[in-house]
Amino acid sequence: MASADFPTRWGRFRIYGFRAEFGSDSSRRVEEAVALVMGDVTSEAPLVRIHSQCLTGDVFHSLRCDCRQQLELSLSMIADQGAGILIYEQQEGRGIGLMAKLQAYELQDAGLDTVEANERLGFKNDYRDFTLPAGILKSLGVSRVRLLSNNPDKVAALESAGVTVVERVPCEVTPSPHAEEYLRTKKEKLGHLFTSG
Repeated sequence: MASADFPTRWGRFRIYGFRAEFGSDSSRRVEEAVALVMGDVTSEAPLVRIHSQCLTGDVFHSLRCDCRQQLELSLSMIADQGAGILIYEQQEGRGIGLMAKLQAYELQDAGLDTVEANERLGFKNDYRDFTLPAGILKSLGVSRVRLLSNNPDKVAALESAGVTVVERVPCEVTPSPHAEEYLRTKKEKLGHLFTSG
């Protein structure tokens, strides 16, 4: 949809805006995402992070999750490499939306974990779909990546869409005490891979 020069505190990126429509008339959904691209991403498999929007963490620095820390770690690692891509998807709360995510927070305050809270609200654990990120990578001429992620579902989604993940690079940060239960649930119930703990 658009592209522009995008200077950041991690260095100079190019920002690209993408929009896609999925499904038929009755179940049609529109999805938007941006890609921050630094350096040469086509001569070898670039470092890539697919980051789902987290207003509470990314913007307000919530300590309930590790999202902002992962976002900043990813941008820093891409800058250190001098090349890479960060795809930022608008899939708040693993796709349930901001208000439902806040309702899940309320249930977590009452003792439920993130998975139990989503289920109590009538949701699945994760509604995210990584079709758009795979399409973004292909449109940027990228077919092989080093994926910055702890989530094996992202690896599988890219692979099934025809993007080869040559390496899964851990995206681990030191959690705040407020996020320890959240991360334990991600590991035990959602299958996220962590090298420590």
